[in-house]
Amino acid sequence: MAGFGEHKKDFRELGVNIIAASVDPQDKAEIVADEAGLRVAFGVTREQADLLDSWWEERRGIIQPSEFLLDSDGTVLASSYSSGPIGRIDAADIVAMVKHRESQK
Repeated sequence: MAGFGEHKKDFRELGVNIIAASVDPQDKAEIVADEAGLRVAFGVTREQADLLDSWWEERRGIIQPSEFLLDSDGTVLASSYSSGPIGRIDAADIVAMVKHRESQK
């Protein structure tokens, strides 16, 4: 999430909202939010992960990264599901994709 924090200005200029969520309790989620400079929801449950078809790791009771880029009407433009520490969406790629889409309008 640090990369998304680093591109916060770009996202703001493009009108992109970042929504992050974690299984962590509020106090731990606030630490991550402060480090990344983003708002982070907390307490994601297994049931919520299932609604996204995300990978839930039973051993640690966590949701693995599930990332989505939605347009203003909710259409999924890009998504990434991970079952481990690799395969995350790069914030700079999202900035480039949004800029490209905007230039096509």
